[in-house]
Amino acid sequence: MENLNDLQAFVAVARERSFTRAAAQLGLSRSALSHAMLSLEARLGVRLLTRTTRSVSTTEAGARLFNALSPRLEEIGQELSSLAAMRDKPAGTVRITAHDHAISTVLWPRLLPLLREYPDVRVEFSVDYAFTDIAAQRFDAGVRVGDRVDKDMIAVRIAPDLRMAVIASPAYMSGKRPPAVPHDLAEHRCINLRLPTHGGLYAWDLEKDGQAVKIRVDGQATFNNTFLMLQAALDGMGMAYVPFDLVRAHLESGRLVPVLQDWWPDFPGYHLYYANRRQVSPALALVIEALRLRDATADSSSRPLGARMHP
Repeated sequence: MENLNDLQAFVAVARERSFTRAAAQLGLSRSALSHAMLSLEARLGVRLLTRTTRSVSTTEAGARLFNALSPRLEEIGQELSSLAAMRDKPAGTVRITAHDHAISTVLWPRLLPLLREYPDVRVEFSVDYAFTDIAAQRFDAGVRVGDRVDKDMIAVRIAPDLRMAVIASPAYMSGKRPPAVPHDLAEHRCINLRLPTHGGLYAWDLEKDGQAVKIRVDGQATFNNTFLMLQAALDGMGMAYVPFDLVRAHLESGRLVPVLQDWWPDFPGYHLYYANRRQVSPALALVIEALRLRDATADSSSRPLGARMHP
């Protein structure tokens, strides 16, 4: 670092051909600058400057060093200025890992207007059902249900509470006895979700009057994608456990029917989590503010299905 400072000082002297003017630019005294140049010449073992009482000029070696250094130091200065400008002008790529349902229903609808307004901001989405270590995987942020994150992370709520629903097609339910309690699901074909962690199958979380149960189900079809599970249910392949907002229109149209509705649980809504750093890039700051939930009371997922279908 000492060499770099002296090289910058040398370029200033060679350009100005004056210790006095160069010292004023660098904020140094003339004697300190002169001493720094003598030290640089001693370290390099070659004379760089010819001094007279009236002027300063470069030697052949000094001219060669000046021609090599000057454009490079200028380029570095321009790049540093460009980086400084990025603090005020949002730009760059924000990488987010999230559930496909979160991307489709929350992230994309809210970030689309932002991307249109800020053409220099880019967002890269990665679909993942795991709680990703965003620092290790070089993501800027992640999304998960609930606000429980590691102590070095910050969680920001971006969606209302999430209601999960058990549904099936009328064709599948035709001639079958609807389950009365969660354990009756063992008598039915169900559509499974395989989780990336250890490759396990997700156990359905159901709850009624404070009684919570986890039910493992079985069936012919297993997916690692919520939307494909929904399609399988629409195709009559069995019962599925999916976010209510994803199936609401199908329930209203009669393409799907509710199952075990009294046992549908509510979970804390989606939260965006990111590293607890003092400085957040302008692009990430824009994304956080665009996603931040403003009014949690606007959601209707906790009202009875009948009230939603017949307002």
